[in-house]
This record gives sequence, C-alpha cells and structure tokens, in this order.
Amino acid sequence: MFEKILIANRGEIALRIQRACRELGVKTVVVHSEADRDAKYVKLADESVCIGPAPARDSYLNMPALISAAEVTDAEAIHPGYGFLAENADFAERVEKSGFVFIGPRPESIRLMGDKVSAKRAMIAAGVPVVPGSEGALPEDPQTIMQMARDVGYPVIIKAAGGGGGRGMRVVYTEAALLNAVAMTRTEAGSAFNNPEVYMEKFLENPRHVEIQVLADGGRNAVWLGERDCSMQRRHQKVIEEAPAPHIPRKLIERIGERCAEACRKINYRGAGTFEFLYEDGEFFFIEMNTRIQVEHTVTEMVTGIDLVAQQIRIAAGEKFTLRQKDVQFRGHAIECRINAEDPFKFTPSPGKIINWHPPGGMGVRMDSHVFSGYTIPPHYDSMIAKLITYGDTREQAIARMDIALSEMVVEGIQTNIPLHRELMQDARFIEGGTSIHYLEHKLSQRP
Repeated sequence: MFEKILIANRGEIALRIQRACRELGVKTVVVHSEADRDAKYVKLADESVCIGPAPARDSYLNMPALISAAEVTDAEAIHPGYGFLAENADFAERVEKSGFVFIGPRPESIRLMGDKVSAKRAMIAAGVPVVPGSEGALPEDPQTIMQMARDVGYPVIIKAAGGGGGRGMRVVYTEAALLNAVAMTRTEAGSAFNNPEVYMEKFLENPRHVEIQVLADGGRNAVWLGERDCSMQRRHQKVIEEAPAPHIPRKLIERIGERCAEACRKINYRGAGTFEFLYEDGEFFFIEMNTRIQVEHTVTEMVTGIDLVAQQIRIAAGEKFTLRQKDVQFRGHAIECRINAEDPFKFTPSPGKIINWHPPGGMGVRMDSHVFSGYTIPPHYDSMIAKLITYGDTREQAIARMDIALSEMVVEGIQTNIPLHRELMQDARFIEGGTSIHYLEHKLSQRP
C-alpha cells in the first residue's frame, strides 16, 4: 500500500478520497487553489499545497503544478477524482513518466475509451451492443453522409468523437438539416475538443440512461457491480441517480453486466469504470465509457457494501484483486440527489457564504459534502455542493427516507435545488419509476 497519495481535485470528491485514504492508513496531500484555502479537506490533510489562483486552468488543470506538488511532498501516487484531469490521457501519462502511480486506468485505455469512435469499435469487438449508426467518423462526401442517415433512419444525432458531458451533439430530424448540422458540430468539436471528427447514431426518442459499474485489475480479473439509473437529468446533466434501475428484468442486467466485465478483460482495463447505456424497448445501447470514479458511485456502494474508492487505491497499489463476481451481493435500494448551489428552477448559480448548514441524519441517510456553516462557495467551479444519499430495503423506503431527509436539510445564505428534489420525491411518475431522459426537461417546461 502507498504511504502518501496526492489528491488532485477539490470539493466533496477530495474529501471522499481523503476519507478512504485515512481508513487505509495512507497519508494525504491535498492541493488547492487560492479560492479553496479554507476548505475542510485542506484542514484535515496531512499536507496541503497551493497550486495557483482560483481559475481552474491556473490551478486544478495545471499539470506541471500538480506534478511539482507531488514531487515536493514525496507523494507516491496521484488520485484525480472526477472532472478536471481525471480522464485526460496526457496527464495520466505525465504522472507515470514522472515516476508516480496514476490511480486510474492506463493512459492507452483512457485514450481508447475517450474517443467515442474508437470506443464504439472496441465495444463492437467485445460484443457490447451499440446504438445503430456510422461505424467510424463521418466521411467528407455529402452523398455518403446522406445515404448513411437514410440507412440508419431519422431522427439521427451527430456527436463529436472527443465530446462528453452532454456537449458536442446535435439532433437532426430531416434530411434538409443534415449537412449543416454535421458542419456545425465539426466546427464546435474542433474548437471545444481539439478533434473535429464526428459520428452519427440513431436518435432514440424516449430512452432511459442506465450505467454499469465495473472494477478490473488490468488483467483477467474484472467484475461488474450492478447498474444505476441516471435518467432524471436536465440538459444531459444528471440530477438524481438510483440503484438498482426500476422495472428492468434482472436477466437483462446480468447479461449486459457480464459483457461489460468481458470488455474490460479484452481491453486490459485497470481500476474503476462505468459503461453508459441508453435503454429502450428492452434493449441496451452503449454510448460511452467513463474511465474514472463517477459522482454517483455512492449508490452502488450502498447496495453492494463495497468501497469503490478504496478498491481503486488497492488496485493501483498492485494489491491482489480478490473480488469475484460471486462475492458481489446486491441488497436494497439507494437514491442520490445532487445538491447544487443554484436557483431550483431557473438553474442560475448561487455562490456565496453559507450562513446556516444543517445536514439531515437518521437510518439509511448518507451525506457526502465538504461544506459547513460559514463556508463560502466560490463562483469558479461546478455548482454541486453535496450529495444526499438514502438507502432502504425497498425503493419505496429509500424514497420516503429521501423525502424526510430533504425536509430536514437546512441551507441558508444561498439558493439550492432542494425544492426541486422535494418536488420530484412527490412526483407520481418518479415514484412509479422508469422515466425517460427527457422526463425532467418536459416537466420543467410545463411549469407556469
């Protein structure tokens, strides 16, 4: 096991990684921007290093500063968390070339799965079902593109090969709009991701977003740890996640889970990862793989009892991966609500000082958050300030506990999206389960 790990992130995930390290007896180095100097996890760290001013490009995205911080503190490994540089193959490569261990997949795995075209090819080769569409990047010839769209059938969606997080995609309903959409997406992709390649997929009208969590040791050992339903989302950003996914036959989940584990073996995947799928009419269609820990890893931890962050660290340290599929047991139901510092219905960010902070508690309630009374939320980063997770023997119990927990939670001084979450816990369609990825957008559009 490592003696010291540098945490190259901020916010609740920095605290989450720190807790796993402390449990494993590992010392932590926390890096921080000038804006995060007073964060809880900075105070709790064995060592802390300021890596630059508030803007992320000058601090959390500053590769030389992060590696220098590891050097001066004699850290052995770097955990990237999620976001920032977590899925940056160049960073992973620089970390390893500098003599540190990157707590995540090998750089070549990040590259393979980070490019949506090469990822799709790899999944086809591994027998994982994919959305019908172009097998690779779209060609330059307009007539060929138009014929492809006719073969796939409208509507289609044009996606950037290097895209992610809901960016770099455009839905096309008619042939007349196709070529312009391809040209615009190429331009955007080149600018945003430094890769102008785009590809085409069939646009599914009312799918659900279901993902499979995996752990693998970079060799033949790989397991899947169940599924999560992340369909409650707005502008491709997840709002609520739960495990297991309601109303999907277990046999279908087991079949797709096994295929994901086998895909990990075929690409020699190392660490934690998530295969994301669209699910419609009893079929799964692969869309992308996230080569990192997910925000919503908590619900999987609750239903399996497996500490995913600790497993990441153990695998990276080279400990023998002893977990086998038969050891993975699923019990009960878990739900996560992302608590954001924003207007609950207009979604404008609401940074500022928290005057009063009272997190909920009770049986089956977990709160992952780095904030406290008197903490000032900086305006420079993502608006998520907490993750509220509830667990129950049944989905109904998990929802009831979430409803109570949200009613108990007090956050004064800023706006949060707690009122939206409270409304959703009373929503008949959410209670029924199985809503599509478009449900929340539609519901919000109906508000007076």
